[in-house]
Amino acid sequence: MSEFLGHLPAADGTFGFSILPLFFDEPEREALLIEYGAAPGGFVLTRPTSEGRTSISAFFVVRALRRRGVGRRAALQLLHSRPGAWAIAFQEANAGAARFWRGTATAAVGSAWHEETRPVPPPAPATLPEDNWIFLNTGVRSLPLTARGEG
Repeated sequence: MSEFLGHLPAADGTFGFSILPLFFDEPEREALLIEYGAAPGGFVLTRPTSEGRTSISAFFVVRALRRRGVGRRAALQLLHSRPGAWAIAFQEANAGAARFWRGTATAAVGSAWHEETRPVPPPAPATLPEDNWIFLNTGVRSLPLTARGEG
């Protein structure tokens, strides 16, 4: 998000992410690696929401693999491997993420998703732009009706 919000790294070249340890310490949070062959290609962080959904808190694909379908395949694999209610936040200023998540939601569940804009909750700075949230449920699938033959 530094590209869109103007954040700079610390003097040691790292970006602060104080809640990262929670994804390794709290059992309901997950840190997942996106693999590309034998190489790491990115990561996904998930956490439960107070509304009973699973939130994708962070999703990152290395720049060398972007626009190759790696992120879309990883996101769809995650969403379909864990059927249920999902919440995915992104910032509209990140046009690539907006296109990616709207397209991924459609690929996952067709038109059965909706989007809301919500303020970023504290302790985040009030100066952050609002989040766009996509809500979808990969556990709800319409199955075709089939005729059953008698015996």
